[in-house]
Amino acid sequence: MFSYEDNGRILDTLFDLMTQADTASLDLSRFIRSGDTVLVGQGCGEPCVLTRALVAQRALLGGVKVLLCTVVSDTFQPEHSDHLAFLAIGVTSGTRALSTAGGLDVLPVHYGGIEQLLRDGDMACDVVMVQVAPPDAQGRYSLGATHDYLAAAIPRARVVIAEVNLRAPATLGETTFSRDDFTCVVETDSALVASPAARASPTDDRIGALVAGLVPDGATLQLGIGGIPEAVLSRLADRRGLGFHSGMMSDSVCDLMESGAIDNAHKGVDVGRSVTGVLLGTERLFRFAHHNPAVFMRGPGYTHAAGTLARVRRLFSINSAIEVDLSGQVNSEAMGGRYVGAIGGQVDFVRGARLSEGGRSVIALPSTHGKTRQSRIVARLNGPVTTPRSDVDTVVTEWGAAHLRGRSLRERMQAMIAIADPQHREALERGLHDLRPELKGA
Repeated sequence: MFSYEDNGRILDTLFDLMTQADTASLDLSRFIRSGDTVLVGQGCGEPCVLTRALVAQRALLGGVKVLLCTVVSDTFQPEHSDHLAFLAIGVTSGTRALSTAGGLDVLPVHYGGIEQLLRDGDMACDVVMVQVAPPDAQGRYSLGATHDYLAAAIPRARVVIAEVNLRAPATLGETTFSRDDFTCVVETDSALVASPAARASPTDDRIGALVAGLVPDGATLQLGIGGIPEAVLSRLADRRGLGFHSGMMSDSVCDLMESGAIDNAHKGVDVGRSVTGVLLGTERLFRFAHHNPAVFMRGPGYTHAAGTLARVRRLFSINSAIEVDLSGQVNSEAMGGRYVGAIGGQVDFVRGARLSEGGRSVIALPSTHGKTRQSRIVARLNGPVTTPRSDVDTVVTEWGAAHLRGRSLRERMQAMIAIADPQHREALERGLHDLRPELKGA
């Protein structure tokens, strides 16, 4: 049986040790009522024994809602919508099929505001399913790979079902829990859901090189998910004095911490610590974070808060988008009439970078998408405005960087056309004539 070092004593539990295939002894109808909203731990911290039991027993529960965020497993499928209603804070790889089939209702919220929504009761949370690490010598449980907003949800839920996974990393964080905080405890010994780094395409590599060239020594990094952030991180090994403060952490951050590029010595807050809310990677990351005092887990009410980010020095925020218009408005949510992305923490960090001493923010995206190479630099957005042009700093494609901070509308349009794919620049120039006068600055 696999276990990390110093995983603590074995618990007395209500159920025998389970594997992901053995859920028959867990009767969820004892805890879940018809009409409940069940919040599920996200990413690599998904409690898969519990979530698969939820799916298997869905017909017996009388109709419940399942609240999701970043899902990287294959647990939830369109056919499960027969008895489960799915809500999500955006669309990720594990919920794309649900969204395509029309089985996903999206909550358009800023990630940094989720804890407040839970506290105020604006976001329902009757039952929490959470994966935790085995208790320490004091009997305290850490939230393992996924801290995020669970620390705010657990005290407010009627029922908390904890999957104590012997393989979950014991991470250091702002909040730990006792056995009394859980309604039910299930012990498991299962591999965590892995989320390997996205493979960077040649275009991602070109963009990553341009963005990395903007990152100075001493910057504090915040990055989203995908091939472009990975391409950026792979080019920062020669930097020194970097910090890390982000909503999620990948395997590549471990590499930079071990090489000495990230030492968190100059970030101004949480000195000496990489701060994050979610570990989104593989076994390498889980082992690295286990009992590691250089990695600290906190909720979005801290990691994404304006007051926190204003104290971070040289915050360098890197996020992606589906499309950006000529004035700098960013759509990171919908394409072709379908919701395919998320608001996430983009706006929180773009605005936070403006508050940070020496801070900068970058929206990085390929200039085209699809086999038809449709332009992602557009005259008008085809979806909602996720980040307003008044907040946007720099936009980067494989064709260059458009620095928009302090620029007029006409200057922005010229800069944006210059980083569009060359085959679309003439059409974008023609499209200017169709724009509203106030957008043209006329």
